[in-house]
Amino acid sequence: PARMGLPTLALLLAAELLHTQASPSARSFQLDYEHNCFRKDGAPFRYISGSIHYARVPRPAWRDRLLKMYMSGLSTVQVYVPWNYHETLPGVYDFTGNRDVEAFLDLTAELGLLVILRPGPYICAEWDMGGLPAWLLWKPDINLRTSNPAYLAAVDSWLHILLPKIKPRLYQQGGNIISVQVENEYGSYYACDYGYLRHLLGSFRALLGSEVLLFTTDSTRAEELRCGTLQGLYATVDFGPGSNVTEAFGAQRHVEPKGPLVNSEYYTGWLDYWGEAHASTSAAWVARGLEDMLQLGASINMQSLSLQLTTLSWPGADYKDQYKPVTTSYDYDAPLSEAGDPTEKLFAIRTVISKFQPLPIGPMPPATPKYAYGWVALQKVSAYSKGCTAPAQHCSTAQHPSLSLQYADFLNVLDVLCPSGPIQSQFPLTFEALKQAHGFMVYHTQLPWDVPDPATLGAPPHSICDRGYVMLQKEYQGTLERDGQTTLHVTGRAGDTLDILLENMGRISFGANTSDFKGLLGNLSLNSRPLSNWLIYPLAIDTAVQQGWPHTALPKSSSGGRVGPAFYTGTFETPGIAWDTFVKFPGWRKGLLWINGFNLGRYWTCRGPQQTLFVPGSVLHVGHPNNITLLELEGAPPTPLLLFLDRPLYNRTLGCSTMATE
Repeated sequence: PARMGLPTLALLLAAELLHTQASPSARSFQLDYEHNCFRKDGAPFRYISGSIHYARVPRPAWRDRLLKMYMSGLSTVQVYVPWNYHETLPGVYDFTGNRDVEAFLDLTAELGLLVILRPGPYICAEWDMGGLPAWLLWKPDINLRTSNPAYLAAVDSWLHILLPKIKPRLYQQGGNIISVQVENEYGSYYACDYGYLRHLLGSFRALLGSEVLLFTTDSTRAEELRCGTLQGLYATVDFGPGSNVTEAFGAQRHVEPKGPLVNSEYYTGWLDYWGEAHASTSAAWVARGLEDMLQLGASINMQSLSLQLTTLSWPGADYKDQYKPVTTSYDYDAPLSEAGDPTEKLFAIRTVISKFQPLPIGPMPPATPKYAYGWVALQKVSAYSKGCTAPAQHCSTAQHPSLSLQYADFLNVLDVLCPSGPIQSQFPLTFEALKQAHGFMVYHTQLPWDVPDPATLGAPPHSICDRGYVMLQKEYQGTLERDGQTTLHVTGRAGDTLDILLENMGRISFGANTSDFKGLLGNLSLNSRPLSNWLIYPLAIDTAVQQGWPHTALPKSSSGGRVGPAFYTGTFETPGIAWDTFVKFPGWRKGLLWINGFNLGRYWTCRGPQQTLFVPGSVLHVGHPNNITLLELEGAPPTPLLLFLDRPLYNRTLGCSTMATE
């Protein structure tokens, strides 16, 4: 590899101010192959950047997180754009609220930060399906991330919506976006389709112009750099602390003999998977690797510097010999914590940066205030078995004194959760066949014959995607799981109801073909005899909760302790403040939590490592009650309580056996 630590380059970089301003007509951001550096407005330049995912940070916290990144000494932030977050259905776009990417980019400019944009179309980011919309799978034979015509047509349609919003914000146009990544780590994907990369290059050039710097990112493995790079796209690499920096950049030099050294993803931490230990990376180790790279004059993006929660719909999964779903929290052991708090690691990074360039004047903004709201009692939701013909959310004992109550185990409220009613099918259908992107579906049938002795209820290999909660005559029997238990023993009589509540745990975002279909992908059998005549309920739980269900129908008293899926509710008030908090689930097993209709995601305390869910203060009310809705999937504790803390909790893997009735 060519020599990379040129003293003259270091002197040039030290002399260049990181926030040089110039008139729009003079603005440029280019590669300098002769001096192995970037040039910004003609002067040598290197960036020190950190990743932030606007889709994972509540909009009220955007400014706080970006200001802390700026005060850390960063000149630049790297920003993913998840396609599926914005085009939720074909041709249906959402750029409002937390999805207002233009407002986020404008805020970065206001705070004096440059931007490296990663618009995909595939982004990975441990995000559902790597940012690709699930509706692409409505065409079962589509080949994602290839030159497949159906896929390219969808990509082109999306890019024609997104990139015109980006172009006015390019550095050359007077904005602050200095470079744009095309695809992401494509060399790790099986397809190795150069025609696809050429098509993307042509589309980006047509929509963004000839001046913008376009680049790729891949690991340092030779075969991945071979498939992930293309002439016309500047090739960068990614690697973490502990790597031999000279060897890692040597891999970049094999595909880019000249030009700036760039690590586009320097891993300051790592993600967590359900059922594995909480990942952590030492501050000293991260700081040492950063300093080694800066001494070589390299440009660096730290992945990830500021990250936060991922709500239920969006966590992805890796596939590494088996399906590995990502936890709700995307804390990543990042230098800025899930709650946006500066950590020891952030200050270690800041110290290293100060050796190479001046830091902004002023103090680091403090950690956000937290509050431990304490214990909150929950009650099991009741449904009304007679006396009210209106939908369940409109029934109450005050309105209808003659109502009788029964506890709302999950199957008793399907009329609320699936108001359009079920779909009939001889055999099970997938989420995609019914155009259900996320969440849950119920598969309902009946036992076709008497089963006096235990019979095996089973599924073909790899056909449970991803967890199925089995109920016979509305009694919970146990759980079938992808890459886990796929059989249960049951008894019953002909005509007994059999229901499987099927949970989508997140589509694969890395490590395999991203065509990750959900639901029952094969038929269930009883003692190897196929079951048929199914009613399938696509559930809209989020919609029901956001519309206020079930808080108009709270029971006066009820208890937990019964196994199987069921809803629980409760309320709590804030003492004149709405600060960030963390909720713990003592005795609960696995489920979902909403507060004031906001989906805070999945808990799975018996499997770990995540033991708490982060609750941003921005979702809480002051002056009137905060409504809690909880869906427990396997079994509530005898006394259903939640505990609100002022700090997160993690542990090592606990592991949980499948819970079943005696």
